[in-house]
Amino acid sequence: MNEAGKAEWNRVVKLLLDLELYTEMDQAALALYCQAWGRWVHAEKELEKKGEVLEGGQGGLYQNPWLHVANRSWEQLRKVLVEFGLSPSARERLHVEPDDEEPSLAEQLFEMVSGGDG
Repeated sequence: MNEAGKAEWNRVVKLLLDLELYTEMDQAALALYCQAWGRWVHAEKELEKKGEVLEGGQGGLYQNPWLHVANRSWEQLRKVLVEFGLSPSARERLHVEPDDEEPSLAEQLFEMVSGGDG
């Protein structure tokens, strides 16, 4: 995994752990995501250097091969993002149950205002 992929691993694992959305069983899927991320970052840097269209030896134009790598990596990223709930639409479909151990602040305030009747 390249440096961009490793940095993304460290960033995303922390976020997923904080949200309790990552377990050790998710390691392979997250590694695929981070590998695709690193590949996408590398391809985009290469495209910045030379552009999306290149000129051949005899003046003909052709698509920079890095554009295909970037597009393919983007598709892989998009699919894995959904699996982890890391896109806005995927997050909307997540159903994370709140911790029921302590009442929320709103519940505590309502209890105080209503005089403890319930």
